Amino acid sequence: MNVDKGLGIAEMAALAGLSTDTLRWYEREGILPAVGRGSSGQRRYGPRERDLVLLLTSLRDTGMSTAMMKTFVQLLMEGAASHGRRINVLEQARELLEERRRKIDQAQAALDSKVEHYKELIAAGLDCDGAPVTSDIRMLQAARS
Repeated sequence: MNVDKGLGIAEMAALAGLSTDTLRWYEREGILPAVGRGSSGQRRYGPRERDLVLLLTSLRDTGMSTAMMKTFVQLLMEGAASHGRRINVLEQARELLEERRRKIDQAQAALDSKVEHYKELIAAGLDCDGAPVTSDIRMLQAARS
């Protein structure tokens, strides 16, 4: 592949939803292998690099640490012999994601419960202590902005 035809760093950053500084940092830290350079000396992301950056973005979205991402990329570079170890890293990431999902579900349940509680107070014309409120307060209770 002619590296001059790949994506520039700004295009890659926009595609992945990352900053150019993040891409450079990934490369400096060894999370992303060195990216080829075009004749102008600027980074050019070919299909393989593009796909890896997009994968890294997805892994980051799971909550995977940069250390785990680096380990995963190192395993990628080892080829097919590392498939089992890659599965282990991905399963660890899945466990982290499932824990985050449980916490998000708990937080949503708490919010939903509180919203329902306030709706019930408004419908009954009560304050938080269960005492009736005046008509002026009832109008304010129902206001949402």
